[in-house]
Formats: sequence, C-alpha cells, structure tokens
Amino acid sequence: MVESLTVSLGSRSYPIHFGANLRSLIAAEITRLRAEGRKVVIVTDRAVAEAQAEALGAMGDGVPTISVAAGEASKSATELARIWDFLAEQSVDRGGVVLAFGGGVVGDLAGFAAASYLRGVAFYQMPTTLLAMVDSSVGGKTGINLGAGKNLVGAFHQPQAVFVDTDLLTTLPPREFAAGMAEVIKYGLLGDAELFAELELTPLGVDSLHLATVVRRCCEAKARIVEADEFETAASGGRALLNLGHTFAHAIEKNAGYGVYLHGEAVAVGLAAAARLSRELGLVDDATVARVERILTAHKLPIALRAPIGVGTLMRAMARDKKVRAGQLRFVVLEAVGQSATHDQVDHALVERVWREVGAAD
Repeated sequence: MVESLTVSLGSRSYPIHFGANLRSLIAAEITRLRAEGRKVVIVTDRAVAEAQAEALGAMGDGVPTISVAAGEASKSATELARIWDFLAEQSVDRGGVVLAFGGGVVGDLAGFAAASYLRGVAFYQMPTTLLAMVDSSVGGKTGINLGAGKNLVGAFHQPQAVFVDTDLLTTLPPREFAAGMAEVIKYGLLGDAELFAELELTPLGVDSLHLATVVRRCCEAKARIVEADEFETAASGGRALLNLGHTFAHAIEKNAGYGVYLHGEAVAVGLAAAARLSRELGLVDDATVARVERILTAHKLPIALRAPIGVGTLMRAMARDKKVRAGQLRFVVLEAVGQSATHDQVDHALVERVWREVGAAD
C-alpha cells in the first residue's frame, strides 16, 4: 500500500510517496517520462549500486547510470563536474530528468547537478538511507562541500517527487541506520516531545513495526517547516530550526575530515553540545541534558568527540558556517524537549566551554 503527502509550495509542490517495495511505482514513472521523450539518468553511489542491484535494475532497464564513491568526500566540485559531463554525454536536454538513488550525499550532489545543468533540469529523489528518508531528500536543499566548510556551495531546487521505500533499509549497515536516528531524534527535540518520549521508551530499530510511521512523521514535520520558510529567510525560527546541532556538527566534519564521522554521528555530538549550550544560556536544566545524552547513547550514537580537536580550530570553522549572519553565529537552542528557537547573541566563551565539555582540546 502506497501513502502520500504533499509538500505544498505552489508551482513547486510535489508528493512524497511512502511504502514498501516502491520499485514498480518508480519504474512506471520512469516509463512515463521516457514515453514523453524525456531522457532519464540515475545518479547513485557504488555501495548502493552493489547492495541494491536488483532494485536498481527493476527501476528501469537501460537507464544510463553514473556511480560515485560512497561517502561525504564525493560531495565535491570534482564529482559535480563529472556528473555534468555525464549529463552532456547522455545528451540530456532541458526536458531531462535526474534520479538520485542513494543517501544524503547522492541526493545533495545529484540535486545540485540537476539545479545547475542547463540552468536547471528536473530531478527525483529515491533515498536509500534513514537519514535521507527523514531529512535530506525533502526540502530542496542541494549542494557540495568546500575545503573551507560543509555545504558552502549549493542551490534550492525542489524535486518533482520523493519515493520513500522502507524496504531499502534492510541492507543498510547498522552504523548508517544509527546515523539516521540522529535526525529522527532531532525532530523530537525541535518540535515533537511525544516522539522523543516514545524513542526514550523504546529505541527505534530497522525491524521496528512502526518504523515507517516514524519516517512519515518526520517527513510531515519537515514539510510543514519548509512550506512556511522555503528559502530559510525567517528572521527567527523557521527553517533554521532544522539546523539544531548542525552548527557544531559541520565544524566537526570539516576538521575531523569528511567521512571520519558519518553526518548523523556528527549531528549526534552536535545535539549533545546544543543541549549543553542551552543549559549554559539558562534555558534548560541538567535533567534535560541528561535525557538528550541518554537517548543518543541508547541509539548507539556518540555524545562526545572520538578524538580531540582544538577549540580554536572548531571555532574558526564555525565562523565560516553558512548560517553566520552579520558576523554572528546563529545557533538553534532548546527551550524544552520539543521546543526550540534560534539564538544569535551567544558569547563565544560559552561556546568554547561547551566544546571542551564534549571533548575538544585547548
């Protein structure tokens, strides 16, 4: 059974389809597009292509496919240019379609290639990781990393549709599933205290009977936030709330080296840090910080750096974060479990103290 919800953005609105084994649905869509004379290509990564070879073949016989190396290092200008060249070699015109079949890296990279090739061609998302299903495949943020920082180059480019096939999670390595749970926990913290409490009571696993329900719940939350603030221009709150823990996380990823931490692992440390910063600001108490750290640990996620990184190095990375406004760092903080807010005026000394608490070195 297939269920759907709509991300309502006027002329850029699109459906998110949920179900088990959506191969026939995406295959029918590809057949329809090709019958209209539109060139369809698939972007995936090598690990997904191997693990999901049957699904990939079932989606469309003879669909040109390009694979990138698995991992954050592929979100680069080099790989972006390689995809552009592939699209040109395949004679993709302005009616062409790019299908992203993979995790967040593939979705971001393929989406930005689609956004920029011929000044924009259509693309579809078929996420294969929990993290991509609940977060990165929805909302239209696409981009690549630079040496200076994460996601510093990109575009808002909404997909035509997202296909969330939870059967694809059965081949996901446990570490990748845990990384996706960081984003699920984030949704509980920023606006769904009931979801957070449910996860506290019973940790979510790939075999949980209500996994699909939780995935849809997260997508619904993100869809409503994106609808209200598509381009992240709200003076406070809005789409920026989705960055809870991410200002810390991006600094970790940049300085540890892309791939040392999975994105969700860095986000988990970032959530622990955000909870501690919220406590430093007098917004939450010790018990709230303890709850955040317990739930992350219960889902096999880190709450501190695995190896020390210098505080100064981390602070400099934060200063180059794309969320900096008028020279001021912008943090998402907790006012309670299930209630969050943006905060622009944060004393750097407080941030440095938090970094040290989660394992940074002087």
